[in-house]
Amino acid sequence: MQEMATGSKGGIERLRWQTLFWPVICGLAVVGLTLALNGALVAQEELPPGFDPNELLAEDVLKVFKPGPETRIPEAEAKTEAEMKPYTEIIPGTDIKIEMVPIRGGKFVMGSPEDEPGRRDDEGPQIEVEIEPFWMSKYEITWEQYDAWALKLDAQYRKMRRERENRPQSVWEKMIDAIARPTAAYTDMTFGMGREGYPAICMTQYSARMYCKWLTINTGRYYRLPTEAEWEYACRAGTKTAYYFGDDPEQLGEYAWYFDNANDKYQKVGRKKPNPWGLYDMHGNVAEWVMDQYVPDFYKRFAGKVVKNPCEFPKEEYPIVVRGGSWDDDPEDCRSAARRASHPDWKMQDPQIPQSIWYLTDAPFVGFRIVRPLRWPTREEAKLFEPDPQILKDYIKAQGGKR
Repeated sequence: MQEMATGSKGGIERLRWQTLFWPVICGLAVVGLTLALNGALVAQEELPPGFDPNELLAEDVLKVFKPGPETRIPEAEAKTEAEMKPYTEIIPGTDIKIEMVPIRGGKFVMGSPEDEPGRRDDEGPQIEVEIEPFWMSKYEITWEQYDAWALKLDAQYRKMRRERENRPQSVWEKMIDAIARPTAAYTDMTFGMGREGYPAICMTQYSARMYCKWLTINTGRYYRLPTEAEWEYACRAGTKTAYYFGDDPEQLGEYAWYFDNANDKYQKVGRKKPNPWGLYDMHGNVAEWVMDQYVPDFYKRFAGKVVKNPCEFPKEEYPIVVRGGSWDDDPEDCRSAARRASHPDWKMQDPQIPQSIWYLTDAPFVGFRIVRPLRWPTREEAKLFEPDPQILKDYIKAQGGKR
């Protein structure tokens, strides 16, 4: 079984004790939001009684509140795999963009062969997997993209616009602002490594899933974390080697930031060579959350079968899988098949009681990227992909009613 390491390199230890003032974040332009209710402009001033977007599936929220026409992106519209194109998502209310890359469906062999250098037992046996088509973010989610939600920057921009236009808060704006956001961080979660253009880090898987739900409701396009199988399929990009560029770890520095070349910190996204499908930093920089609970022998249940869209949906907070390796990892931990399990030690320094559902104080090597499936999920699938409302309820109750 893979050891659940918590970061053994000196860079992690040093970062634990760095606390800096938050940088001032500015310079983001505001774009107008149009409110629509079942296709018509909404005049009401209050949310429907008992309406809480945190307790509803994104699909049910979007049945009541439809994003306005300014969220339409022609390149993002596709009903078939053949119609899928690259497109750029724009977070409503801001000028912040997320580049999305189409990933065609197909079959691949998941896991690693027994003779692959650095292989661990949890990477086998190899299994044949069929994956449906989806889009994936070209880069790891950056601080700018994450802070639009986490620091409520979108709400601040909307407030500034309302003041300029001398109008009250619309019901759409109240609904978006009602979506849960992280509590204030007790320190700068970049740990002095950089913010603009750098990958967001130190969030729990729950935070990453809530970010996806917020983005879905904002845009009307369904976003979520990738499953472990989708992540490896996209990383390999049709290759069968240890890395998407081959088997030689001596070449890793051309494609990834890892322990030997990262200078004890993460780096700006997209500075190394992409994989054959145009995805950057799938090896190294920051390890990435996926949907799956970590089960060491997960592949064994599918041995000898072709399995479609496998996922071990999490039932417990730990352990959950992260993929890709990070700036603090050795080459073997950055391989396409390498798996790592989250651990309670990743919150070791969290001073809060109860500990936060939003932050991992001791995981400055963990971030995420997002996917958008071509096929909108069924209700049963959505219940598994979206954050469990009970987690937020229990946390608010333990906090004495404070979010």
